Amino acid sequence: MKFSRLSLVAMAALATLSSNAFAADSLADAFKNGKVAGEIRAYYFSRDIPNDHKGHEDIFATGLMLNYVTDSFMGFRAGATFQSSATPFADDDGKAMFTRDMWAQGAQLSEAYLAYTLGKTDVKVGRMYMGTPLIAGSGSRLIRESFEGALITNKDIPDTTLGAVYINKFQARTNRDGDIGEFDSYFDGMYSLYAINKSIAGLTLTGAWAKINDYVATRHSDLDIYNAEVVYANKMGAFGYNLSGQYWFNHHSSVAAGQDDTIDGYGLKAGASYADISAYVAYSKISDDNTPAGQLVHGAGNGSDLIYTNSIIGSYNYTPDMKAYAGGLDYKITPASTIGTVYTYTNTKNEEVSYTGFYASYTFSGELKGLSVSAQYETIGKDGDGDQFRFRGSYKF
Repeated sequence: MKFSRLSLVAMAALATLSSNAFAADSLADAFKNGKVAGEIRAYYFSRDIPNDHKGHEDIFATGLMLNYVTDSFMGFRAGATFQSSATPFADDDGKAMFTRDMWAQGAQLSEAYLAYTLGKTDVKVGRMYMGTPLIAGSGSRLIRESFEGALITNKDIPDTTLGAVYINKFQARTNRDGDIGEFDSYFDGMYSLYAINKSIAGLTLTGAWAKINDYVATRHSDLDIYNAEVVYANKMGAFGYNLSGQYWFNHHSSVAAGQDDTIDGYGLKAGASYADISAYVAYSKISDDNTPAGQLVHGAGNGSDLIYTNSIIGSYNYTPDMKAYAGGLDYKITPASTIGTVYTYTNTKNEEVSYTGFYASYTFSGELKGLSVSAQYETIGKDGDGDQFRFRGSYKF
């Protein structure tokens, strides 16, 4: 199903619905009473990974994000988000190093959607940011990833969120040629269903399925992704603890090649906290099956990359027979400031890599309310070599 056809069906359905609760008295009031929010950003990234590039490279990027959402009128609302990026001091080596994630000039209308709410059901169609279990954009770089499609959520069942998603386009951080990513076709479309339940105090259950059409074009192979997660958290006075488990399963089906390939993986995590100190340990394992994709696919967008053993900066592919261990320690100095460290070790068929990271953040108050800064530093050891540093400053208004 193409997005244009889906949009017509969705809009026709919305036109037949009505709501008795009007937040605005007129369409003009809906626009007049709309809310505007913005953020000014300044990011500095540096990277020194001799295995991939010679020497040390860095990049400085600034940007503006502006968001506007109308007030609700007859259940309808509209929203738009504009984001821009500039890297005024980048040299050729810095551009080459950060071509996939930070080297971007220009502006993009990353959100432009029409939404309708009836009771506890919400329908959104157009360009939008998403944070569903298997379709989620990352905001860790200056430009946030976005999608074009439709999203339906329902909360009629107590303590339960049900969702259905369709996307046909994806906006990456950059176009890998110096500009902000454009909304390009996402394979031949992707569908997803998910459910999140919190009926039992402290327990969160998540289940999700997604299908990517024609994921491996050379084989005309579709990809089904299944995901499940169990998280339990509780507190006894100043002491808290949490236990988590996650599971992914990929199924590649190809009628043309007459093959079915599968690969799966899981993660386990245990954490504890006392007052302002918290810590965790985690383990993950990917099966040794080979697939047309060459690795386990976690979903669409880098925001769906939620394996428990991720390091704070560096990332790795979920290759067959990969094992990873991680541990972290976090201390909240004040309600506005935090410091922490994370250690990650990965072992694959070809290499062993360790990541040792440190981070700190501070949120201002008073006359500087809205301003926040954070810094991350990570060294890479074992078969890998190098280090990375990231500084982010932002002002939200």
